[in-house]
Amino acid sequence: MTIRVRPISPEEHLAFVATRGTASFLQTPAWAAVKAEWRGESLGWFDGDRLVGAGLVLYRQVPKVKRYLAYLPEGPVLDWSGDVAAALSALRDHLKANGAFGIRIGPPAVLRRWEAATLKAALADDVLTRLGDVPADHRDERAIALADTLTSLGWREQAAEGGFSAGQPKYNFQVPLAGRSEDDVLAGMNQLWRRNIRKAAKQGVEVTLGTRDDLVEFHRVYVETAERDHFTPRPLAYFQTMWDAMTAEDPQRLRLYLARHEGDLVAATTLVQVGTHAWYSYGASTTAKREVRGSNAIQWQMIRDSLAGGAEVYDMRGITDTLDTDDSHVGLLQFKVGTGGEAVEYLGEWDLPISRPLYAAFTAYMKRRG
Repeated sequence: MTIRVRPISPEEHLAFVATRGTASFLQTPAWAAVKAEWRGESLGWFDGDRLVGAGLVLYRQVPKVKRYLAYLPEGPVLDWSGDVAAALSALRDHLKANGAFGIRIGPPAVLRRWEAATLKAALADDVLTRLGDVPADHRDERAIALADTLTSLGWREQAAEGGFSAGQPKYNFQVPLAGRSEDDVLAGMNQLWRRNIRKAAKQGVEVTLGTRDDLVEFHRVYVETAERDHFTPRPLAYFQTMWDAMTAEDPQRLRLYLARHEGDLVAATTLVQVGTHAWYSYGASTTAKREVRGSNAIQWQMIRDSLAGGAEVYDMRGITDTLDTDDSHVGLLQFKVGTGGEAVEYLGEWDLPISRPLYAAFTAYMKRRG
């Protein structure tokens, strides 16, 4: 089999994703417009004339030198269960010819899964401090073999919290939806989640879909959340660009949810869906009126809409691997576990240095930037 990689149009790219059922939203053409500080390119993998893979590559330039890190977040979209050596070799050849000094990929392969009951028991165990130390309920031997293959081909697994600032989370939390009804999902939640959903409804919390104009209100609450939780917020323009790019690609790609109580905005979130996979991408809530449980109400509405929209997975995105109750990050896992979903460990991100001196220099530069 001879595989070649060449640029393809956004239309070809999207058509291929549609044949696969889903792909990460970070691997859609629209994401290139969102990440304006990178130069984007849609690539196709061809076996003869047949398109067998697609991906979005983002190029980031080395300061003062026309050489690039080539980054394919949560991608590319390939058949990762087969022989990937030819596909990765073709990718390397194309990117090297375009000035790349190194490549970073994120194969969307899941190594391990932990069910809610296992996670609940682990959180209650004082001895366990890391999710990776907990025996998994499910292991994928093909993903484990893929890691060995990547290593043999010269790729390097990156630390989940180190390396380039563009890195994606290795651990995520997901609620399986395939073959389930709303009642099934609700029954799978813990008692506290069900009680909070009922309380929000009794208190009169209303969840509605917003428009681009409502991003201003979303951002106001998002900034408040950032100050409370001590993270640096993205500017309003970032979300406006995301809205314009993603809804132009598909009117249902990005949705804004607003939870109000007696006219006051108490929570706001964004939901992204590509085929059968839906992601809770950004969330915000006010300090005031937390007792009306707007965050639970808005999550439940997004889950219901994801089910109605044909999603098989509701993805609540990243979690850290800590189980230490003294660690402030553990609260996020505790909140998500209440949905009755599962923690998943992806294969993570892998780098292939092409020019080792430039790769080392760029890695050091990005670490200095924090």
